[in-house]
Amino acid sequence: MLTIKILGPGCANCRKLEAVAREAAGTAGVQAEFIKVSDMKDILAYELLSTPGLVVNEKLVASGRIPTVAEVTQWLRA
Repeated sequence: MLTIKILGPGCANCRKLEAVAREAAGTAGVQAEFIKVSDMKDILAYELLSTPGLVVNEKLVASGRIPTVAEVTQWLRA
């Protein structure tokens, strides 16, 4: 099972990123645990320059933008 973290304060872009990630997990057919990280101290531990951020199994894969479902699906399969 993958661990997917959404980094951000809970803004509209953070919610959109979570929706994209959930759709990608469904498309890829992978089981994933989704965790929302909104505490700035925890977010900065990932050396994130801007939110929202997407972390897959403790690796920051995207920040400051909302990737496409296809991009996220690729990251989940890797």
